[in-house]
Amino acid sequence: MTAFPYTTDQDGIATILIDMPGTVNVMNDAFTMGMAETFATIAQDAAVTGVVLASAKPTFFAGGDVKGMSAAPKGGFNQLITEGIARGRTMIRAMERLKVPVVAAINGAALGGGYELTLAANYRVAWDDKSVLIGLPEATLGLLPGGGGIVRMTKKFGIQKALPYLLEGRIMPAAQAHAEGLIDELAPTLGELIPRAKAWILAHKDAPESAIQPWDRPGYVIPGGDLNSPAVRGFVHQFAFKLFEQTRGLLPNKQLIFDIAVESLKLDLDTALKIEGRGLVTLIVSPIGKNMMSANFLQMGEIRRGVSRPKGFDRTTVSRIGVIGAGMMGQGIAYSAAMAGVAAVLKDVSLAAAERGKGYSAALLDKAVAKGKIDEARRQAVLDLITPTEDTADLAGCELIIEAVFEKLELKHQVTKDTEAQLAEGGVWASNTSTLPISILASAATDPSRFVGLHFFSPVDKMPLVEIIRGEATSDAALAKAFDFVKQIKKTPIVVSDKVGFFTSRTIGAQLWEGIELVAEGVHPIRVDNLAKAFGMPVGPLTLHDEISQRLSAEVQETQLAMGLIKESDNPRTAATALVRELVAQGRGGRHYGGGYYDYDAGGKHIWPELVSRYYRADLTISDDDIKDRMLFSAVIESLKCLEESVLHTVAEGNIGSLMGIGAPAWTGGYIQFVNTYGLQHFIDRCAELADRYGDRFRAPAIVAEKLAAGASFS
Repeated sequence: MTAFPYTTDQDGIATILIDMPGTVNVMNDAFTMGMAETFATIAQDAAVTGVVLASAKPTFFAGGDVKGMSAAPKGGFNQLITEGIARGRTMIRAMERLKVPVVAAINGAALGGGYELTLAANYRVAWDDKSVLIGLPEATLGLLPGGGGIVRMTKKFGIQKALPYLLEGRIMPAAQAHAEGLIDELAPTLGELIPRAKAWILAHKDAPESAIQPWDRPGYVIPGGDLNSPAVRGFVHQFAFKLFEQTRGLLPNKQLIFDIAVESLKLDLDTALKIEGRGLVTLIVSPIGKNMMSANFLQMGEIRRGVSRPKGFDRTTVSRIGVIGAGMMGQGIAYSAAMAGVAAVLKDVSLAAAERGKGYSAALLDKAVAKGKIDEARRQAVLDLITPTEDTADLAGCELIIEAVFEKLELKHQVTKDTEAQLAEGGVWASNTSTLPISILASAATDPSRFVGLHFFSPVDKMPLVEIIRGEATSDAALAKAFDFVKQIKKTPIVVSDKVGFFTSRTIGAQLWEGIELVAEGVHPIRVDNLAKAFGMPVGPLTLHDEISQRLSAEVQETQLAMGLIKESDNPRTAATALVRELVAQGRGGRHYGGGYYDYDAGGKHIWPELVSRYYRADLTISDDDIKDRMLFSAVIESLKCLEESVLHTVAEGNIGSLMGIGAPAWTGGYIQFVNTYGLQHFIDRCAELADRYGDRFRAPAIVAEKLAAGASFS
């Protein structure tokens, strides 16, 4: 009896049902050695005419053991991982070399190692159901497909077709995978899955080549050609430059994926597989690999499981919401709700303004129809869920009302007083504020216990994060309902405590103001923006501030000062504040107002000449490393302070919030995770260097020394 027993039918077709202990099938030593034993037995069984590889679980195969791979390296770790990958490679190759055809019957998600396993089969049949997802997402985890995915994809499809799947980590439903050639056949029902797999084996029982992979056949030519093809050589050279431009050299896993795919064009399968395995080991033990695995898989899993959702409350769904304010944020919230099947009443001061807000959704849906992503019926169904209005009475009965008006306390208080009574019994009132404390906003409500903050990010239709802010009076029930709504509209929630700026605004603000401070000190503005991009920011702080608007920043700061939430004397970046106030006074309030740090015209953006002539100091000596670390460490230090002050409740929320909400460089694994692999003592020392040169705002928060003394990391 083997670890994975098989049954043989009257036609000699053996069916292996993978059923490992636990909720999912994963690629580990138990699986590798057990399956190797099964394949060895089948190879000696003359009665077997074919093999169907299936799963006894709802998912087909979950891939590699990321939790194990993300563990800190200890003695012999590198060797153990290397040997484990080699055993997996040998086992999969043994399946591929069976003298009978192998068909993968895919009943559920086959991602990463799961899809890699099917690539070694001779044919792939998948159930045509939304639960069946296909793809190689390793690139998004800081890893690479190390179970043969790069090599087999390149040899099967050619490098031009394979690279987008490998580098983008795309996940798709079975129907799309079939249309794009990643799956060979669809079974309309689950009951037909294994019969169809067997039918293919029976149809090819007299064709010995059906059991031989194309790359194992003499004279096989890779689709599109190998490196001897001028077209392929040209593609490889052009793609190398394009890849570096995209990653800026900060994501080594993507460079390795590309390099291994190129090697696969010129090497035999087994040699290329060994190189692929070595590449995976390199990434698993690297700091960047650990950062990205920790954040994108382990900590994201914590958040999706609802680590911060109050316990003891049944899951809820919302059928109808009200959105007050049909501007940039409100219209995006209404669109996101409608796309999730939630009716949205979109209210503004005039019907015309509300209808313009609905027009935003119409424009997005028109683009989706033009691209073939949705059909006309789906477009109309979504639009029908959005009701524009100027009448407060139309909000009556909404289970959730979200206020998305300007960041002015008096206005928000008035909106609350005017419309709160329209909430359904047990409903939740939410403010889409990014800066004003929820407890102060809730003071205008008749029932502050049902008042919560829902901080969406712009553009709402694209940004996946929502920061949920719990006020002093917010009840567990209201928080749970808000959490469930965010999940319902397919966004990722993090829960934070109520303090000025919360988490995300504080953190991105610290980095943004540090960039402005550098300019005020005399660093060339182009250098500041470019060096921010060099360490992985999507755009530089000056470009970002032009989009946010200096005018808005100044107004928020003035409001917070007037309310006593901040003090002018506590400002650690006075030169930056003075520069922004001067820009606003000169009518340079940001891109929306005609220009800020940059001028904008048909030719693009150009630095405002006076910014250079009045602030740039050619004699200023400051290293690129200091400039980059001042901006990076500003955000990291602020994140640590949020954790120290219990604004953040978990490390996971800090990391995922920084990655998904404020664009932390992917290689960091989030701003708190960055400290783990940078080294806690090293971080303290570098902070001290920066503090001695540029000010005490760079001193490492006490929580770092506390973790170090306890021999712990941030987890």
